[in-house]
Amino acid sequence: MQPAIRMYATATCPYCIRAEQLLLDKGVTAFEKIHVDLEPARREEMMKLSGRRTVPQIFIGDYHVGGCDDLHALERAGKLDRLLRGEAA
Repeated sequence: MQPAIRMYATATCPYCIRAEQLLLDKGVTAFEKIHVDLEPARREEMMKLSGRRTVPQIFIGDYHVGGCDDLHALERAGKLDRLLRGEAA
């Protein structure tokens, strides 16, 4: 069973778009996309959870992936598929 995926993003962020495309390419069809540009209070939530100010910030289950580069690094290391299946990274 695929864990819940949450991505904090803005509408025009190229890194957010790139991260979302990788998830789509991996067959992820459902995830929560939180637009911090439209909901500023959610940016505060993101910063509290991740310790970071930049978008995207991606969570797969309880695991904080980080940003777009971190997501792609997991893919290159062969760990993203396992994480998307709910296994440890």
